[in-house]
Amino acid sequence: MSDPTTPSAPAGPGSPAVQAVRRMTPRSRTEEHRASTPLELFFDLCFVVAVAQAGGRLVHAVGDGHPGHGVVGYLTVFFAIWWAWMNFSWFASAYDTDDVLYRVTTLVQIVGVLILAAGVPRGFDDGDFRLTAIGYVVMRLALVTQWLRAARSAHRNGAVEERATALSYAVGVTVCQVGWVILLVPHGAPPVWVFALLAVAEMAVPPLAERHAPTSWHPRHIAERYGLFTIIVLGESVSAATVAVQSAVDSQASTAKLLPIAAGGLLIVFAAWWIYFAVPIHDHLASNQQAFLWGYGHFAVFTSAAAIGAGLEIAVRQATGEAEISTRAASAAVTLPSAVFLFTVWLLHSRHYKRGLAQQLTLPVSAVLVLVCTVTGSHAVLWSGLVCAAAVVVGVWQSARASK
Repeated sequence: MSDPTTPSAPAGPGSPAVQAVRRMTPRSRTEEHRASTPLELFFDLCFVVAVAQAGGRLVHAVGDGHPGHGVVGYLTVFFAIWWAWMNFSWFASAYDTDDVLYRVTTLVQIVGVLILAAGVPRGFDDGDFRLTAIGYVVMRLALVTQWLRAARSAHRNGAVEERATALSYAVGVTVCQVGWVILLVPHGAPPVWVFALLAVAEMAVPPLAERHAPTSWHPRHIAERYGLFTIIVLGESVSAATVAVQSAVDSQASTAKLLPIAAGGLLIVFAAWWIYFAVPIHDHLASNQQAFLWGYGHFAVFTSAAAIGAGLEIAVRQATGEAEISTRAASAAVTLPSAVFLFTVWLLHSRHYKRGLAQQLTLPVSAVLVLVCTVTGSHAVLWSGLVCAAAVVVGVWQSARASK
């Protein structure tokens, strides 16, 4: 019989081990074939609802001529989505036991996601983020129970530093949730600077907690988890653009106006996928310092990827006369997030594998050119798509040339 404290891969569905409550011991960082579990994939899928709600409200706010309100609300809600997802993913990479208690606690976190999503329209429209805050707190406190389980197992195994790390996470996350409840539940929405202060406090918890001992997250698993969420937000962009075009077609809008937006949007999304997965980033994640910078930087990657879909929907609405904004503003709704995506993917991924000035400049220059496309009028989305496609072609050519 194996030692119950020895890290091992989760048992498969239906296995007797799944029915038991086991010790939450760290998994090996060098474990082979470490892949996302069905529970993690289900967890990601449920986040699609919240991402769709945030993107949909951004479309309405910008389309109605309130871009400032829309962008602030979108970033606020997306922070809650991203941070809860990220904390779960890193914890699961280190401590996934896949027993009954772990599964139930994860399902509770999913309930929190759905509560958060239900509160998004009220937060955008009325500035009342109380329901969103409740959903967020449910997700975060469920994670606290996971950290307490990890601390208890570490104590039983005599792992003093590991226990200190787990308890630091549990205490830090709990203190932050108390702050959110005090500021959001009674009043609905705090000033922006207060929200920013609490967000910084949340992001400070992992670096402070891992000073005792780093958790045993798995580089390949983490890279896969982030890649899967990138696919989810890009897929949401395709879905949002499809719905927008379908609505325009149903209203018998001009095909000449819609085709350039649809073609350019597809080129942007296809290029975004290609560029993100062009290099194997897991080899770069060799330490906590590198991993924290890379993981936190993905806030810009995820928000921009999801905003591309919202921008395409705004562009369609403007082209059909349903949005109270100018052509240039509608174009910027697509070009700005597209440029941010290109630049941040270069900053986080590509620059670590590029050799020579020409390779290093491809994506930053492409980001600038996409921004320039904003002033090209009604065909800005198409021109942006062509620039993104050209960036892929140039990158492939450079790689082929370098490998000779």
